[in-house]
Amino acid sequence: MTTTTAAPATFQPLSALDQLRRRVAGPVLTPCDAGYDDEAAPFNQVVSHRPPIVVGAVCADDVVAAVRYAAKHRLSVGVQATGHGASFAMTDGVLISTKRMTDVTIDPQRGTARIGAGAKWLAVVQAAAPYGLAPLSGSTTDVGAVGYALCGGMGPLGRKFGFAADRVRAIEIVTGDGKLRTITADDDTDLFWGIRGGKGNLGIVTAIEVDLVFVPRLYGGAIFYDAADMPAVLHAWREWVETVPEEMTSSVALLRLPDIDVVPPPLRGRLTLHLRISYVGSAEDGMRLVAPLRAVADPIVDMVRDMPFTETDSIHLDPTDPSSAWHDGRLLSSFPAEAADALLAVAGPDVDVPLIFAEIRHMGGALSRPAAVPNAVAGRNAAFSLFVLGPMAPGLELAVPAAGSSVIDALAPWHTSGRLVNFLGTTDRGPAAVAAAYEPETAARLLALKDRFDPQGLFRHGHALATNSQK
Repeated sequence: MTTTTAAPATFQPLSALDQLRRRVAGPVLTPCDAGYDDEAAPFNQVVSHRPPIVVGAVCADDVVAAVRYAAKHRLSVGVQATGHGASFAMTDGVLISTKRMTDVTIDPQRGTARIGAGAKWLAVVQAAAPYGLAPLSGSTTDVGAVGYALCGGMGPLGRKFGFAADRVRAIEIVTGDGKLRTITADDDTDLFWGIRGGKGNLGIVTAIEVDLVFVPRLYGGAIFYDAADMPAVLHAWREWVETVPEEMTSSVALLRLPDIDVVPPPLRGRLTLHLRISYVGSAEDGMRLVAPLRAVADPIVDMVRDMPFTETDSIHLDPTDPSSAWHDGRLLSSFPAEAADALLAVAGPDVDVPLIFAEIRHMGGALSRPAAVPNAVAGRNAAFSLFVLGPMAPGLELAVPAAGSSVIDALAPWHTSGRLVNFLGTTDRGPAAVAAAYEPETAARLLALKDRFDPQGLFRHGHALATNSQK
């Protein structure tokens, strides 16, 4: 009897992309895959990411695999959690989405939080609140905690406790060589210095540990004044901030809200002055401090009250739905009467401009002092910050940038050196613009670290510095 043996099947080696998929627990998507658009979409819908590969990381090992794949195939690497920081479209390389890495662990005895790369501040605030603890979160808890903190992070507790980066005590990061490192002040002093303030230039952070502060409650909220009272209140505020203690953090915004149903009726379709108050102290002292501003004019809405820290989103009332926007910002050395008048002339009640708001935040206090453990955070030399935001709706693509730039230019006599990295705008394209956000010696030190930990220049998307190999 003759036995017939079937010819062996031709061996088909796995493609490089299939090999990556085997190494990554999360999804690895290309533009033709279902779920790609949602995975790549940022919060600012003006930006449309279309990289050839998106890796939906679920753990640090996934990030390691993606970075090593990119380095091997000489591809660039970008990272996105909530997408609030997206300013420029990414169309090449590997985009690593960390939005699934949302673990938050509170250690009440040590007063710390370990925060995954994709966690929003809301999760941290809610987890810490039962212990009377709070993070140095921002004006909205809807943003990613890690990206916010490592760019600096200036929130409603800023004048009392400083920048969020000042409270970071440990960092888990994948550097350009594909190594997962845990960095503290005792491990690599230079790298620990640079990550805190250096944005995403030195690697992809997969988790941080931060010190929390004991702030179970505060006196704060929003007060809205009519446009007719805007000049009087704005001038009263700029004088008032020179008298308040560090426990008081405040800002004002010349606010134009659209005439749509989601806007409260008293504010709908009108120009108002939005005063934001956050006082870390007793309600009685807070009321006494705010009384001079309440006496200037009758508010349309007054929401300032004693509140649990979990309600701090009601101070700035930032939107939580993705939108299309243009934005830009600067730092100011002072905000005298002439500066207030200049702001009113270009964004006040006598002009019609297509802006959502022009905002002035009071800095100083702990924001002006060096961190206990030095870091690369920019902006400590400023007394105020200026931030302008406008909707990039159809038909406004030219008008909004023009109006916003006019506000920036009007305050130019009071601009100071440096920028808040979290407030770099859609106009700050290129490594030179990013380097200019820092003092020259800080920028030089960051560039040296980038050459050391990202010599291939993998991390070159968004607001990135350039390595020597890219120059």
